[in-house]
Amino acid sequence: MSSSPAVADDLRAKIIAHPDTILDDPDVMRALVAANERMMGGNIVDLRGIAMERLEARLDRLEETHRSVIAAAYENLAGTNQIHRAALLLLEPEDFAGFVATLSGEVAAILRIDCLRLVLESHRDDDAGLAALGEVVQVVPAGFVDAYAGGVHGRTARTVTLRQQVPGSSALYGHKAGAIRSEALLRLDFGTGRLPGMLAMGSEDPQQFAPNQGTDLLTFLAGVFERAMRRFLE
Repeated sequence: MSSSPAVADDLRAKIIAHPDTILDDPDVMRALVAANERMMGGNIVDLRGIAMERLEARLDRLEETHRSVIAAAYENLAGTNQIHRAALLLLEPEDFAGFVATLSGEVAAILRIDCLRLVLESHRDDDAGLAALGEVVQVVPAGFVDAYAGGVHGRTARTVTLRQQVPGSSALYGHKAGAIRSEALLRLDFGTGRLPGMLAMGSEDPQQFAPNQGTDLLTFLAGVFERAMRRFLE
């Protein structure tokens, strides 16, 4: 009695001619290994199959790590470009009014900030000149920056503070305070003999600013901002 071949002649010829096609296909190889295990029976341990499963799992983890590293690299590059564009814009205005307008306009748009405030400490309760620049500039009593940026754990000397637990007070963000879910606070040093300031960036996205994020780029932006502001304070 004759029996038909298990594999058609043309398919068999293709496999023999190009065996790498089978070896490079993980789904086909997985099916072949499974078929081999069924033929050996349940009482036989296939060490090669176990080793292959472990190698496949390791390869999957490596590929996922590779994708994560690439995604993080692109995200860092995009963040760097944002900060550099914002820094260049801050250096262009020739007067303080233009500086504030650029800050609340183009700079806030580039950084994707929902609410941006320049906080300036003063020994006077009110400064009509600064108040005329609009709500972007907030004049506060001396000591406000340390009290606000220090958080519930006390004062901190960090240049940049990122947090998602934003105080519900309207001291900075006014009527927008209820919508702010995360913020970045950049302490500003205007030089010897001058009270400090702060750049407050509020976002409605609770994930935009988080304590576990890096602050190198924002620290750089704070340095550029300080130097730009000192031109108008002299």
